[in-house]
Amino acid sequence: MTTLREELRDVHPGRQGLGVGLAIGVTVPGLLLRFLHPELPHPEEALILGSAIVGAAFLLSWAAEVAQLDISAGLAIAALAFIAVLPEYAVDMVFAWKGGDAVQAYGAACHPPGAAGEDACSLALANMTGANRLLIGIGWSLVVLIAYLRSRRRLGERISDVRLERAHAVEVSFLALATVYSLTLPLKRTITLVDAAILVGIFAAYTWRISRAPAEEPHLVGPARLIGTFRTGRRRAAVVGMFLFSAAVIVACAEPFADSLVQTGRQLGISEFLLVQWLAPLASEAPELLVAGRYAWRLNTNAGLGTLVSSKVNQWTLLVGTLPIVFALASSGVSGLPIDAHQREEILLTAAQSFFGLAVLATLSISIREALMLFTLFWAQFVIGAVVPESAGGVERIVVSAAYLGLGSFLFLRQAPLIGPLLRDGFRTSYAALNASDADPADGATRR
Repeated sequence: MTTLREELRDVHPGRQGLGVGLAIGVTVPGLLLRFLHPELPHPEEALILGSAIVGAAFLLSWAAEVAQLDISAGLAIAALAFIAVLPEYAVDMVFAWKGGDAVQAYGAACHPPGAAGEDACSLALANMTGANRLLIGIGWSLVVLIAYLRSRRRLGERISDVRLERAHAVEVSFLALATVYSLTLPLKRTITLVDAAILVGIFAAYTWRISRAPAEEPHLVGPARLIGTFRTGRRRAAVVGMFLFSAAVIVACAEPFADSLVQTGRQLGISEFLLVQWLAPLASEAPELLVAGRYAWRLNTNAGLGTLVSSKVNQWTLLVGTLPIVFALASSGVSGLPIDAHQREEILLTAAQSFFGLAVLATLSISIREALMLFTLFWAQFVIGAVVPESAGGVERIVVSAAYLGLGSFLFLRQAPLIGPLLRDGFRTSYAALNASDADPADGATRR
């Protein structure tokens, strides 16, 4: 295993510095648009503002990686867990706040009476469900498939699966808690403050648990590797500057980006629900998916898949849990975030996918066949939806949800003896014991 000092020798200042420059450069048009308010078509606005958020997300990602050199393990986990998904949170919070504002102004409805299109509450849930499903359907499977294709060239043979280290039982166990609870949400008409307290509580417990992990040298790649070579004072200044600049860009651009997406859908006759559900999360999560893909390309699959599993825990607890809190603050009340019939189906599909993904990870591994199943089932909703008439009322979501739940139940039954030890590792076993079992060098490249 290479040390951080050895990794930092492999820097390319020109190429990696260009990456930072490009990320900053794409934020400038978005900031100018935000503060100068030129008249532009809505699709162009969405593209410019979305690009600014993507650029800021990349800067945040690099700064978060480098910050691990200077922050204690517990503080790093608590702070960076939120920072890594700040772009996603910012867009989702905009819709939740708008929904609360509308309820305060117009009563029970999440938009003005007679207004066309989707209401803000539905769009908040659309962004949340899309982000969660992208992480598993695209992210998890992407890591496995890249490693599978890359391993023949690097190792001389194809790997059969990607394995997580035993310490990742912590993330999988807390994801199990959140997933079991999430299966109750489609049965409700609102996501309440009680739901928020439970989900945020799971996240707090998860944060406390992983704060007990020993500090580790981070695996720096890309521009983060270059910044990691700076002298301590310069490095810290660069990290703080990137954090502050990125956060300012995201806060400035999140609301106009959300508005421009909605207006683009209406102008072009495209469902604004679909744009918010898929385009916005894809933009905000692009850096995370790219970093995980780069880890997989280097066959550091434990880091690549582990990062995405941790993000899934964050989004399935903290993101979902904060939506009703923001909604309540904006509406000046304690009523829950409304869920209509369509959204209940979307939440069911998202929870069912999480259930199946959890069943796959019960072995702390994902095989090539399982990765292909995750990828195929993710796209199945769109394929079935294209051939089923709209009058069928979302039958594709029910069909795919049933497939996820059926396959997940089969896997859990087959792997039942593994569940108890997995949960014991996740909730009780010390990190010293967990890490000791991961020191076996016979595990091969997929363990690195």
